[in-house]
Amino acid sequence: MADFKETVKKLFDSVDVQIDGARPWDPKIHNELFYARVISGGSLGLGESYMDGWWDCDSLDQFSDKLLTGRIDKQVKATNLAFLGHFIKAYLFNAQTKKRAYIVGREHYDTGNDLFSLMLDKRMNYSCGYWRGTDSLEQAQVNKLDLVCRKLHLKPGMDVLEIGCGWGSFAKYASQNYDVNVHGVTVSKEQMHYAERSCKGLNTSFELKDYRELSKKYDAIVSIGMFEHVGSKNYKTFMNVVHSCLKEDGMFLLHTIGRNNSTHATDPWTNKYIFPNGMTPSSSQVSEALQGLFVIEDWHSFGQDYDTTLMAWNENFQNNYHRLSEKYDERFKRMWEYYLMMCAGTFRSRRNQLWQLVLSKNGITGGYNYKNNPRFSDQKDLLS
Repeated sequence: MADFKETVKKLFDSVDVQIDGARPWDPKIHNELFYARVISGGSLGLGESYMDGWWDCDSLDQFSDKLLTGRIDKQVKATNLAFLGHFIKAYLFNAQTKKRAYIVGREHYDTGNDLFSLMLDKRMNYSCGYWRGTDSLEQAQVNKLDLVCRKLHLKPGMDVLEIGCGWGSFAKYASQNYDVNVHGVTVSKEQMHYAERSCKGLNTSFELKDYRELSKKYDAIVSIGMFEHVGSKNYKTFMNVVHSCLKEDGMFLLHTIGRNNSTHATDPWTNKYIFPNGMTPSSSQVSEALQGLFVIEDWHSFGQDYDTTLMAWNENFQNNYHRLSEKYDERFKRMWEYYLMMCAGTFRSRRNQLWQLVLSKNGITGGYNYKNNPRFSDQKDLLS
């Protein structure tokens, strides 16, 4: 046991984290078995031991930032057989087949609208906000929705497909503010039913459907925060589907979390407790999937905004948890705050990014500029 403790202490010391230290990011250990659990289980052991109350930390986001900036995960993975086994399994196995596509809907997005309604903004946007000129989560999400609409050059009467429609926030905003018809697909029953109620009376429609079942043609296509569930073995299939559903002069906007290096595995703790079968793409994986299908008109990176978004979600979650405590126990609370705060650290350390790509099938004559949207002339430049 002493050897385990010394090993963990040395790992943490190497990234300026001190066991039982006085700084906000220093973990306080309550159970001596913590050390063996982390050595044997890596990130899975770290997360599960937090859920079980074996350790605490005043600032999990700073703790995560320290670990990732210091590349401690590289040191752990090099000697962790459990992680190696997880990686090999992910490399050989397609975890995002059509049959398995609905798992994340049941296990994450169907967790409960009560939880998400108290954590997110009033429009129920479960993706990164755009924090230009505001310190309000509500306005940051409106900024993001409007930026997407402008980038797609939406015009009245257009037919728009949204792959991964969430609770209908984009569909509602685009229909109300740009007078377009939006059809959204999702793998979550709860999201679909909520979206139908929220958008009642608007030019919107929703259905429970995997993207591989799509075939109709649309003027524009958007996917916000869904590509993370596609999986590297299916990236080309996804792009082929989008290409076949997009009209020749249409545009596709892809909003996705990105990572700096290619991998075939996701974090074991996140895979088990938060996003089963999820996978974050690298720039090279995205580019390879696009080859022969699309022209990249714009590639916009604003990952630091996701740090701010996650911190706002956690503040809402903590402030409202008393309204959820009868349904969700203490272990769930610790799991959820660990998820939100550790994720914030991944963006703060620049290990994760947030990308918006605008793609066309044949290239836009004269070049692309999101200001070309006629609605832009009387509005503030959100990119400035």
